Amino acid sequence: MGGIERKGARRPTGYGAQDKRFETYPPHDQWDAWKANDPQAWPRRVQREYMIVPTVCFNCESACGLTAYVDKETFEVHKLEGNPHHPGSRGRNCAKGPATINQIKDPERILHPLRRKGPRGGGGWERVSWDHVLDTFAEQLNAAFSADRPNDVMYFVGRPGEDGFADRFLETWNCDGHNSHTNVCSSGGRAGFGFWSGTDRPSPDYANTKFALLISSHLEAGHYFNPHAQRIIEGKHRGAKIAVIDPRLSNTASMADYWLPAWPGTEGAALLAIAKILLDEDLYDKDFVRRWVNWRTYLQQADPAAELTFDNFIVALKKEYEQYTPRFAEQETGIPAQTLVQVAREIAEASPAFTSHIWRAAAAGNLHGWLVTRAVMLLNVLTGSVGAVGGTSPNAWNKFIPAPWKKPTSNTQWNERNWPREYPLAHNEMSILYPHMLLDDRFTQPVLLTRVLNPIWTYPDGYSWMRALRDEQRVGLHGALTPTWSETAWWSDYVLPMGHGPERHDTHSYETHSGRWLGFRQPVQRVAMERLGHEVEFTYEANPGEVWEEGEFWIELSWRADPDGSLGIRQYYESPYRPGEKIRLEEYYRWMFENSVPGLPEKAQAQGMEPLEYMRRFGAVEVSRDDYAQHEEEVATPEGATVQGLEETVTLPEMSPTHMPLTGRGDRVAVMVDGVARKGFNTVSRKLELFQPDLAEWGWPEVATPTYARTHVHHSLIDHERGEYVLMPTYRLPTMIHSRSGNAKFLNELSHTHPLLVCPQDAERIGVQDGGLARVETEIGFFVIKAMVTEGIRPGIVAASHHMGRWRLAETEGMARWSSALVTMEEAQDTVLFRQVHGVQPWESEDPSSSRVWWNDAGVHQNITFPVHPDPISGMHCWHQKVRVTAAREDDRYADIFVDFKKAREVYRKWTSVARPAAGDLRRPIWLFRPVKPVLDAYALPQDEATRAARERMERGEHPDARELHKILDWSPEAVWGAAPQAQVSTTR
Repeated sequence: MGGIERKGARRPTGYGAQDKRFETYPPHDQWDAWKANDPQAWPRRVQREYMIVPTVCFNCESACGLTAYVDKETFEVHKLEGNPHHPGSRGRNCAKGPATINQIKDPERILHPLRRKGPRGGGGWERVSWDHVLDTFAEQLNAAFSADRPNDVMYFVGRPGEDGFADRFLETWNCDGHNSHTNVCSSGGRAGFGFWSGTDRPSPDYANTKFALLISSHLEAGHYFNPHAQRIIEGKHRGAKIAVIDPRLSNTASMADYWLPAWPGTEGAALLAIAKILLDEDLYDKDFVRRWVNWRTYLQQADPAAELTFDNFIVALKKEYEQYTPRFAEQETGIPAQTLVQVAREIAEASPAFTSHIWRAAAAGNLHGWLVTRAVMLLNVLTGSVGAVGGTSPNAWNKFIPAPWKKPTSNTQWNERNWPREYPLAHNEMSILYPHMLLDDRFTQPVLLTRVLNPIWTYPDGYSWMRALRDEQRVGLHGALTPTWSETAWWSDYVLPMGHGPERHDTHSYETHSGRWLGFRQPVQRVAMERLGHEVEFTYEANPGEVWEEGEFWIELSWRADPDGSLGIRQYYESPYRPGEKIRLEEYYRWMFENSVPGLPEKAQAQGMEPLEYMRRFGAVEVSRDDYAQHEEEVATPEGATVQGLEETVTLPEMSPTHMPLTGRGDRVAVMVDGVARKGFNTVSRKLELFQPDLAEWGWPEVATPTYARTHVHHSLIDHERGEYVLMPTYRLPTMIHSRSGNAKFLNELSHTHPLLVCPQDAERIGVQDGGLARVETEIGFFVIKAMVTEGIRPGIVAASHHMGRWRLAETEGMARWSSALVTMEEAQDTVLFRQVHGVQPWESEDPSSSRVWWNDAGVHQNITFPVHPDPISGMHCWHQKVRVTAAREDDRYADIFVDFKKAREVYRKWTSVARPAAGDLRRPIWLFRPVKPVLDAYALPQDEATRAARERMERGEHPDARELHKILDWSPEAVWGAAPQAQVSTTR
């Protein structure tokens, strides 16, 4: 299936560039007393007076600005719409922002803290007070900290929705207990960028680009969806071209100039073919590459006998990539060779205003997905489109995290629950392995605090999570901090209701464009009440019921965990304005805004306000704009610094072991470029690392430069005649929010089903019709799903969005009824079968819409049938997988889910067996990104038997070549499931 080029007229340059966002919003000077007719009273004209309070959306990672219309008489939130003063979203929102009103008014939301009664998962709950919750958990924390076992406490976060607060309280606890959802989300993307620049994600300058290359559907539903989509369209209106590499015809691909439906995992072959064209046709930026790539280090490795000249480097580089011809790429990807040549030349013509983006998609789906990220970044490097107007920058240039009051010292711990030695290069924590390591008895977890985390549903292999979490010998005290019910919260000990976006405080900053901004989320009802003279001590006093917010919860919990200050925790929770007294959350942010945000005090003063009041009134502040070419910044050479290495890196003297330097050999602060010390990038060499030394040093020399390696779903491993296909379960819907959209009725009315996309010729081969049932068999189970026959999916691939399939075990609680099906769960010794009792149904509640629900489909929980597939380098779970697809059998019913726990454990052991554990003196390269970095001493790898065995294995060269791992990890459906039944056309049941 070849690439497709869009034909037709383009919009004129400059179309849509004028900013008129303030014209359609209430004037800011009327936000305290905005009058409008109540639409609920129509056709009568009933005027209400509102206070408009800005906050930040919490329904994805974009952190778009919102304004809440708070009734000044009842303090009820009437509606939410965009905040025109927010530099990232600029007053615009996708469907998820306004739908926040559904979440805060959901008739089934949890309004008070709950404690389980009876066994975990039994469905028995009782209401308790916040004081009881705090005392219960503080007692456990105090016991762990007093016994010098801080890692007995785990903070496991799904979507963080804030910058820095959690890092701070974990450091005050001296706890390496931060775990996150990252390796089911973005580890592959992060690793690829991190190995290039030391910064773990890109910041595309879409508005000013001339050519944008997107790996998957970022405009439609991807990373920073709304702010990026705006700017992609602005760039397109100015004449930019867009190419999308995606096996699925997404909304984005349908609007692009080129749709390039590569076979999943082969994207790197296409990208390296483009790189070869740029090199062969002399279309690369010689000066940029000479000045900013570690080419001397590369050449020394590629051709040790060659003189270290740039010309010799180019000769060696061309030799390395000579195999990646357009013809080779066509054979691997299915994209016509001539199309790749044309795209390459258009990229060169657009440069340096060439931008690209990959985040999840291929990077998250495939074994070696991080290599796709390395390959796409190579195109930006070769064209000099790094840090340029219209190019791609490191995200740190366009993100701002203000320092908090009294920052604690780094913790002294290392937690192998999160950072096992088998994955020393992982980005970030190895969260997918957590339940298996519990089941392996590698550790127990006395205290577990999960925050906006739903691994039983969101993660692969959710049944293993269920087995581990319900075992009280393995997991002691589990508190689920969540704004709504979830499948995981059902198996906790305490369900602790935390606020949605308009019900909490946080600060945010994300790389939406070439500039920096800081957004301020705040509890809008509390702000309105206080502004009108009401006293509020804790946010739960203003929110519905006793819905709290994490900021105040963590302050109170930390204060009680150290009752006399002897643990050294309390000092970090004392007020900077009232010495010795407990800090209030408004004081935390007041100090931050007064002392840590450049330009904010001056902007506030110009408005006649204090900085905190400015942020409360406007909801965001622009910190800087047009942040290009930061690597070129000249640096004054510090006293005592030396210039070291082939790349002439400016290096400070060795520092104390308790300081966290960039490397273990002294802190690299600049690099000499043409005789001038410049800031450079955040790598050890301070250059963009074409050759990544730590990949070679830590056991992966064969992939130390951007290369192509076949994946576990390569087409050579797929036999369609045996019913084998590649399942692509990662694509997103722009109306859904991972697991947090379940209680948003507007969103579920828009999107409540996710059929299996099948192309016509595959549907005929399988024996399934449009709307018929298909059985999808994975390595560890199967699910039954409706088919949708469409030309919008590449042959050989089937796909289903990952958002659907919510379920509950009780009729009236456990999950929002807007989105979930009631199921039975039938367990045998090593297997489980989930079967629907009924789908979504109308029900009576205080919201009349619940009785008018017209849809019944809740989708299929496919993720629970997926085993864990940890990439051995990035740690990313590799979501794409080989499956067998057949027409449903006679006894199959829609949304049936079957899982074999024993097989799940076997696949876990197979994939972890190809990891290459740390074998030197350190657990991990010190410069490599990781959240909540501990002190340098904590990086010391114990020199035990496991380390010695890893070292001996590496010295003997027993590891298979990374490029051959796809063969080792392949599996035969016959071996797993036996012979497939004869294909037949299924009818809808």
